[in-house]
Formats: sequence, C-alpha cells, structure tokens
Amino acid sequence: MTATAPRPFGRTLCAMITPFTASGALDPDAARGHAARLVAEGCDGIVLSGTTGESPTTTDAEKAALLRAVRAEVGGDVALLSGVGSADTAHTVRLAREAEEAGADGLLVVSPYYSRPPQDAVEAYFLRVAESTGLPLMLYDIPGRTGTRIEPDTLVRLAGHPRVVAVKDCAYDLLGSTKVMARTSLAYYSGCEELNLPLYALGGAGYVSTVANVVPGRMRAPLDAFDAGRTDEAARLNRLTVRLTELVMAGGVPGTVAVKALLGAGPVREPLLPAGREATDGLRRAYEELLAA
Repeated sequence: MTATAPRPFGRTLCAMITPFTASGALDPDAARGHAARLVAEGCDGIVLSGTTGESPTTTDAEKAALLRAVRAEVGGDVALLSGVGSADTAHTVRLAREAEEAGADGLLVVSPYYSRPPQDAVEAYFLRVAESTGLPLMLYDIPGRTGTRIEPDTLVRLAGHPRVVAVKDCAYDLLGSTKVMARTSLAYYSGCEELNLPLYALGGAGYVSTVANVVPGRMRAPLDAFDAGRTDEAARLNRLTVRLTELVMAGGVPGTVAVKALLGAGPVREPLLPAGREATDGLRRAYEELLAA
C-alpha cells in the first residue's frame, strides 16, 4: 500500500453486530462492552447498523440509540459510521440526519435496493444523501444483496462530490475497483474478508469486516505485516483466517447469525433464525483452530 492512499475512517473497521436482550430489545450495555473490546483488540473504527448489524429489522430510534451508546463508550478518537441506506431516498436522508445528530463521523450508504434503479437514479440518490448532511459518505456497493451495482463510471462521477470519500467494496470486481482507484481518490475498503489483503495490496484503504467481531486482531495482522514489508508473512497470516471466514460468511448461515453464535451475543431478529448445533460446533472448531495457529 502506498503512503498516500486515503484512509478517511482508519484502516481496520468492524461491521459490528447489534446485541439484543433475551427478550429481543436493543441491549446498549452489551453494545458498549463489545465496542470497547473491538477497539482494544485492534479496530480503528466501527460500522453500526449495517448488514451485520441487522439494520433491516432495527427501528430508526434503535439505530440512533445504538450510535449514542457506542459513542459514549469509545469516545471521539474512534471513527463511527452509521448505516443509513434504504429503498426510499427520503427515509435514507432522514436516517442520515439522525445519525449526524447522534454523533456519527460518517455514513455507510447502501445503494437503493429492490426497485433496481438505473445508474442515473443511483447517482442522484447518493448525491441527495451527500447534500443532506455535513458528514462524509462511504458508498456500499453490494449488488448481491441490493440487485443494483454502483458501476465504476458512476463511482468516478460521484467521487467529484467532496463528501463522497470511500467505498465499501462487495462487488467482487477487482478490475473495476482498481480502475476506480486509479482515476479517483476514493478510499476502497474491502467488505469481503477473502479480498482484504488483495484489495489492500492494490491500494485499498483497509476493510470493513464481519469476522472482526470475533477475531479483530487476527483480521488486522495480515495488513500489519504487509505494511511492515513482510509480504510472505502477510499471505501466511491471511491464509490462517480462511477457514473461519468461509464458515462465517459462506457456511450456510448469515454472517450475523454465525458471529452471534460464536460470541453468545444474544438472539437475532426474525426472519433470521439462530444457528443450529452442527453449524455452531463447526464455527467453534474453526475459531479454536485459528486461535491455536
């Protein structure tokens, strides 16, 4: 990674779970404790109310309360981003303003989903959100969930707005990402753990990781080694995380479900269901093997 690559929100970010009580209510105390651990174990920043944070099933009030609780715990030196994207531009704008009031440092804005708008509408949506607050935006490109890609040419145009500063990249298109990084100053954060190190080596800023909820230090280690010039060591450390990453992110249960099963972090909200015993046992074995490596 070059010394001039932008890192507007730090380098190692966790896509944090949203803890709930046994009765299903938001658990601010558990959220504060988990956030403190993430920071202590190597996370530069935290993304709240994203996919891993079960944002589709948390209320607007819960999103703001979660942000305030975590901000009170970690203080002002840790970057906090709040997920605000939705299928409705007006709702997204409202969430953006509420996140700014609650103390966010930035906004994670997913492309509008389900309606599958064309690229001119996607661009207009992001510009509308960018103009609604004074906060910088991380655009969330995850077409596998939204049904709509933020095309590279659209990203290049959006990079002209001063508050569009970063991308969470879940498009699985290293060529497209590399082309945008070459043409803009957008900071690219990997949203797919298996691409954390490859994207970083191409000039990315870092990652936003679900697996970091469980092993923040292990996810950070390959990037630390790469920055120190130990590229062989970076590759070795990265390989150690592959099995756990595979089970958490592609093991048959959603990442949120897998992480909460490993952490014993309370229930998930329907329509998600808790992990079964077989899946949990497999996750636990991979976790223990990684810690022992």
